[in-house]
Amino acid sequence: MRGFNNYTAVTEFILVGFSLPPQVRYILFTIFFLIYMMTLTANMLIMLAIRMDSTLHTPMYFFLLILSLSETCYTFVIIPNMLATLLATGRAISLGGCALQMYFFLSLAATNCCLLAVMGYDRYVAICHPLRYPVLMNPRVCVQLVAACFFGGFLFPILMVSLIFHVSYCGPNRINHFFCDTSPVLQLACTDSKVPESIVYLAGVIFIIMDLLLILISYIFILTAILKISSAQGRHKAFSTCAAHLTVVMVHYGCAGIIYLRPKSARSLEEDKLITVSYTVFTPLLNPMIYSLRNKEVRLALQRTLARIFCPQEA
Repeated sequence: MRGFNNYTAVTEFILVGFSLPPQVRYILFTIFFLIYMMTLTANMLIMLAIRMDSTLHTPMYFFLLILSLSETCYTFVIIPNMLATLLATGRAISLGGCALQMYFFLSLAATNCCLLAVMGYDRYVAICHPLRYPVLMNPRVCVQLVAACFFGGFLFPILMVSLIFHVSYCGPNRINHFFCDTSPVLQLACTDSKVPESIVYLAGVIFIIMDLLLILISYIFILTAILKISSAQGRHKAFSTCAAHLTVVMVHYGCAGIIYLRPKSARSLEEDKLITVSYTVFTPLLNPMIYSLRNKEVRLALQRTLARIFCPQEA
């Protein structure tokens, strides 16, 4: 039996999922399934509102549409598989399937980080260079920035996944997780995995910190510009355009930092599973809710979109 190299004896992994009694797993399945449906619905509504409502045809909401699309794909990679492990523990996944799942998970997570950085830059241009905003953030530039996010996001994990799946796996093959994440898979390696593990950890740290640093730089300039505004109403209006994005950034990087920036000695797979549930199940639901609750334009656009869908004659 062979996998990615001549020394790999394992041809498939078993995803253990959650070590819980059946009754608890069924309850969690119901809760997570409902949350997943709410997440899909919320993201679809935001994408529809941005697409259908002309008042949202601006760079900020174009980036939000792409972020919603990316997060929808991101949840699709993880949550259906997690729901399957709740119904039946010990779900098998081929070596190739595990590699693909890990690759798309890392790629979409990296793309989301890049998109949040681009959205921070968009707010910087809007507040610090309002007169030049239509030129600096024209449609061509917006498309190029999104393309760069996806290109970088999908290029970055290739080295990581290649390193992980070019070490030997010869048993055991039970992954103590509900999907193929980097650390649980590397723990099953039967050869020394310190080098690939260190490279994967450093690459993740560098990528997360670089994106977060770009966001912080944008907000330093934004804060400086806001403090120069004389009226309190003007300062509030300027900051309110950033509030939703800033909240999403704190939630996103808070979870990512807790699980990926901790040293290996401080890690526990059971804790990692709980934290992973938070950013794969709950965070994708929070993002559209934050934007719809904290942004008046999005709320009004959603109302108009729902009116068009359910009451087309009145709309």
